[in-house]
Amino acid sequence: MPMEKEAFDYIYYGTTCTSDEVKGVLEHVFSVNERLEAKGRRKTPVCIWGRHGIGKTELVEATAKERGCQFVSIAPAQFEEMGDILGMPVVVGQGEATKMAPPEWVPRTKGPGILLIDDVNRADDRILRGLMQLLQNFELTSWKLPPRWQIVLTANPDGGDYSVTPMDDAMLTRMMHVTMRFDVKRWAAWAEKKNIDSRGISFVLTYPEIVTGSRTTPRSLVQFFESISDISDLKKNMDLVAILGESCLDKTTVSAFLSFINQNLEDLISPEEILNATQFEVLSQKLGRLVDQSVKRIDILSTILTRLVNQLVARSEVLTKEELANLSYLLASPILPQDIRLALAQDFVGLPKNLGLQKLLRDPKIASLLLSS
Repeated sequence: MPMEKEAFDYIYYGTTCTSDEVKGVLEHVFSVNERLEAKGRRKTPVCIWGRHGIGKTELVEATAKERGCQFVSIAPAQFEEMGDILGMPVVVGQGEATKMAPPEWVPRTKGPGILLIDDVNRADDRILRGLMQLLQNFELTSWKLPPRWQIVLTANPDGGDYSVTPMDDAMLTRMMHVTMRFDVKRWAAWAEKKNIDSRGISFVLTYPEIVTGSRTTPRSLVQFFESISDISDLKKNMDLVAILGESCLDKTTVSAFLSFINQNLEDLISPEEILNATQFEVLSQKLGRLVDQSVKRIDILSTILTRLVNQLVARSEVLTKEELANLSYLLASPILPQDIRLALAQDFVGLPKNLGLQKLLRDPKIASLLLSS
């Protein structure tokens, strides 16, 4: 999806990527670093740039967990003096010398491990300069990272309304850089796995433009959706929903969500309804009422299908004969424009083979329908 025009001329570094692409970059750089380290050569840190609240920190934490890595996170904006980085002097022996005792957060055991330097450019300039040797050599004068540790940094963009400390070229060239952007479909897939309120997921998929990056961010949206998750009837509690919304989000987003409720769009057809339908014709009629309005609501149709695909991605068991039949009816439904039908079939092709969707896609009737113009 195209990126919205930003209010400020923010300065980013590296290619702008989705979260999946950023993760791929991390995996690749980690592998390269491991090979370089084995040859006694210098490793390179990676800095992930991006607006606040889009999940940069969580992506690094998830990568560490998936790789079975130790994980240490520091926020240098909280450091007030060089001792927070270098450590403090301690007396050796009978006072004949002193040595530096590393800070408590410094990793002591052999990796694999990831040291995350979070929101690095929120730190004071003096602290940034103190980190330069660590980024260059994975060590400081007083301590060094154990073998098989990686360094990842996160940063908000320079310029605009962010209170950040610009990094000069000497620091920037010590790292590789990539910029992470918000991708609504990938966020929705993540939200499904985390059991975020389905009404919230449908809202964001229907109105992705509300994720402005100011007060309304993926992080603040999750805060809001968690706060309303135990309110079963949102329409009967509109005043409370509005108060909770404005505690996390900007007024425009809250107004859009209240309108979403008033239009009963929080009751969009769920993936479970599609898969478990006993009379698909009844479900098809409901889908028609939602989509075939004065202006065809392709956005609503897209939301329903995206949630369906996301749930199938997360599924491990084989689809039943009845579920496959319902998906076949859905693909053949006249409500789907041909371009969306083809896109849905393409999504099905990319799903895990153990689901059994290949049988559906080999059906001559479905194949003929997909090939028709």
